[in-house]
Amino acid sequence: MERFTGSFTQQEPIPEAAIAAAVAVMRSGRLHRYNTLGDDPGEAALLEQDFAAAMGAKYALAVASGGYALATALRAVGVKPGDRVLTNAFTLAPVPGAIASLGAVPVFVGVSEALTIDLDDLAAKADQAEVLLLSHMRGHICDMEALTALCRAHDLTLIEDCAHTMGARWNGVLSGRHGRVACYSTQTYKHLNSGEGGLLISDDADLMARAVMLSGSYMLYPRHLAAPDPAVFEAVKYDTPNISGRMDNLRAAILRPQLAQLTTQCAAWTARYRVVEAGLRETPGLRLIERPEAEEFVGSSIQFLLLDWSAEAIQAVLARCAARGVELKWFGGAEPSGFTSRYESWRYAPSAPMPASDRVLKAIVDMRLPLTFTLADCALIARIIRAEVLAVQQAGDGD
Repeated sequence: MERFTGSFTQQEPIPEAAIAAAVAVMRSGRLHRYNTLGDDPGEAALLEQDFAAAMGAKYALAVASGGYALATALRAVGVKPGDRVLTNAFTLAPVPGAIASLGAVPVFVGVSEALTIDLDDLAAKADQAEVLLLSHMRGHICDMEALTALCRAHDLTLIEDCAHTMGARWNGVLSGRHGRVACYSTQTYKHLNSGEGGLLISDDADLMARAVMLSGSYMLYPRHLAAPDPAVFEAVKYDTPNISGRMDNLRAAILRPQLAQLTTQCAAWTARYRVVEAGLRETPGLRLIERPEAEEFVGSSIQFLLLDWSAEAIQAVLARCAARGVELKWFGGAEPSGFTSRYESWRYAPSAPMPASDRVLKAIVDMRLPLTFTLADCALIARIIRAEVLAVQQAGDGD
């Protein structure tokens, strides 16, 4: 019986150029982003400049984490305590957590069988809030033309959570370029790896001036290379609280060489995804997520549905795959597990049940695809999953 012996949490080594840049920062002792000398703008300012150019945005801001980026974006667009904010029911805990951290109230929108936000449910709930925090969860991008039209019709401010879609596109447009502001993560399991970290982009000068002040710039905002003109800060610098969450020069130094390789890395993830997808296709009882032609996704993880299977049968698949070295995560468990939880687990944000979404959420099986896997590894993993899904069904437990 075949068995996979690799690690689902082992990332690629940090590139040598990034290690050298990090060592140079450490030797300088100037880790704080504003602790620079002479004409040196510092690695954080250079990263912001590089990232804005890579994403085609006017402005960028580097911060301490993806979650901090989300909360900063919400504050910068004017969300206040008690405000209601629309967001996906299928997401990870930092997204509703960012809303709740402001004293605002998450309003959950359902998930489709394509694992994207349910646009019909969004239309039905659009009058309940003024802001939509859209999570491109696990890299699945909805019909962005339809979504942005809906936002315009209901005067919804769109914030994009692109933690899983850095480098992805919809109809040729980079993820993060449809909303008023977009947020990214550089946590280890994302597309750039600094352990923790986050980035915001926007073309809105007033919004980004507030974000820079919120991040803890004090009155040093002129040192930013991808921020609005200093004159824009005059209207906000006395009224915007300092909620320090800056990125440091060390993490920025680690990220800049990785950013230069982003396109190549994204293609490598998607190649691995396609091998697993091909190996699982036409497995009885297992439904793949068919990706639209307009979606140029980044396949750093893969999901499939065991739709209408019993909890016991899904758990049996997970256990049998684990025994053969394949680690699957499940969004249908009664209790949160690791990074995996569902909207009813977030009791700080109570919600009415959503039966159609619950049916989908309870069927989602999720798997990381680190670049340390070879294409042969991916083919082996697919064979194991397929075999164990069939084995559980043959035992009569699949539905």
